[in-house]
Amino acid sequence: MSVGAPRGLASSGQKPIAEILHPLSAAEEPLSPGPDVTVNVGGDKEAVLTNGTPVETSSPTSASSLFNRLQLDDDLEADARDPYASMETRDLFVTVDDPKKHVSTMETYITYRVSTKTTRIEFDLPEYSVRRRYQDFDWLRIKLEDSQPTHLIPPLPEKFVMKGVVDRFSEEFVETRMKALDKFLKRVADHPVLSFNPHLNAFLSAKDLNKRQGLALLTKVGESVKHVAGGYKLRARPAEFCAMGEYLDTFSQKLGTIDRIAQRIIKEQSEYLTELREYGTVYSSWAGSEEELRRPLEGVAGCVTTCCSSLEEQSENMSQDFLPVLREYILYIESMKNVLRKRDQSQAEYEGRLEAAVLRKQEDRTPMPVEVEKCQDKVECFNADLKADWERWQSNKRQDFKQLLTGMADKNINYYEKVRWLLCVITLHAAKTWALNIFGKILLSCDH
Repeated sequence: MSVGAPRGLASSGQKPIAEILHPLSAAEEPLSPGPDVTVNVGGDKEAVLTNGTPVETSSPTSASSLFNRLQLDDDLEADARDPYASMETRDLFVTVDDPKKHVSTMETYITYRVSTKTTRIEFDLPEYSVRRRYQDFDWLRIKLEDSQPTHLIPPLPEKFVMKGVVDRFSEEFVETRMKALDKFLKRVADHPVLSFNPHLNAFLSAKDLNKRQGLALLTKVGESVKHVAGGYKLRARPAEFCAMGEYLDTFSQKLGTIDRIAQRIIKEQSEYLTELREYGTVYSSWAGSEEELRRPLEGVAGCVTTCCSSLEEQSENMSQDFLPVLREYILYIESMKNVLRKRDQSQAEYEGRLEAAVLRKQEDRTPMPVEVEKCQDKVECFNADLKADWERWQSNKRQDFKQLLTGMADKNINYYEKVRWLLCVITLHAAKTWALNIFGKILLSCDH
């Protein structure tokens, strides 16, 4: 099935697609130098694009001001600014569910059902249902990263797990991975550019993926950029992209700290849960040996059992809901840094070609080569796509963390509301048990 990008697809940057030559365009047409193109070879430190255009300062230029965007106030209306997030404009819906285990003589693996509903003309049918395994999702992401190097590709959950620590075929692990794969595919399907990629079309509709096709082209663009820019050092990253890098470093440190603390809390809760269960068992066995104290002791044992159930539910919520979001955004940060590095390579390629062209022009007054103009267009395309994806990522992050943290706060409130009265009951039962025990001893001493 032949699939092509729609002609009317809007650009994710500030220019129409027709005016921006994409770096991966196979049939690149020569671009004639514009009459008002100026070359600046000086060592000025102004925050300007490589073509001399002043950098837009719409984004904050410091890591602290960028980090302050992560706010949880209810009056944030920036979440609704992305028109692609509206249900009315969406025409591609994907779902990952129904995991199944497959056992063969060579390997054991899990597949997931990928369901698609769409009204796009690029698809032959309005609905599809195929089964995919993890390596198919990995293939899709590699293809997206290779064919759309100027865009931020959502991350996949880690493939490898520590043997003996996590059973990758356990129900909990499969459920967590399924949710992560579903989120990955939904983010791709909601993207205004990635969702029209032909590799996504094949992934959603083809019964059998031909994953070997096109592997020879993998990282071809990146290798060519490295070859050209390998001997050239980037002058200076524009101010707004420097601010992005600083923000990502700060955000990564904070998420890493939260992740370590959450891991320690889960470990301590697990140890406390083990001791709490043993504590309840003591009261149950005690109730069987003393008939006079059976009812209060059984009441205490029942309260401890309820506390155990509440604590276990709380630990599961943190493991299955809280930690996966943290790890997804830690991987997201690495993906964003990777796109920034590619942008820097593209800028270095342009600056290297520009300096060489300027030297040749000074020597024999030759016109500016067309390749320099093409490199300039690539840098501008990178800048526009990266800034658009950055804003989309920030909007998604605000929504995800607002939902995550408020949900976790509600679950903590519910947990402590359950445990509070149970602890009161335990205390009353313990006091009653102690009083009855003392009273019995007093009576026994009086009889003697």
